[in-house]
Amino acid sequence: MRPVIPYVTAALLFGLGVYGVLRRRNAVLVLMAVELMLNAVNLILVTADTTVRAQLPHSGQVFALFVIVLAAAEIGVGLAIVLQLYRLRASVAVDEVPLTEAPALVPAERLAAGTAVERPAAGDADRPEGDR
Repeated sequence: MRPVIPYVTAALLFGLGVYGVLRRRNAVLVLMAVELMLNAVNLILVTADTTVRAQLPHSGQVFALFVIVLAAAEIGVGLAIVLQLYRLRASVAVDEVPLTEAPALVPAERLAAGTAVERPAAGDADRPEGDR
């Protein structure tokens, strides 16, 4: 088997994934582009395993299996972050995420005293105090 075709295909997949990570604004599409890059790496590992099998038996397939497990964990954590981002901002556009803004935290003394923390509902911010 000639390894040139899988290597070129993997390079094209990886390049397409890099383009997706750099140009996409939607966080779900960015995660899909990262998955595309990981699959390109898997293709390279399996192709390298078939071409140099005499020196290292089945090492490329084992590394590919580790990459698949890593990709599954990355998708689980990434989708959890995207869902939380959507709940907080009602958008999953990555350029709308404020990186310099400090999150609103509950004062530590209220948490230590065991005082219940009341948070206004989503539409309560613009209503007067008596209407709540």
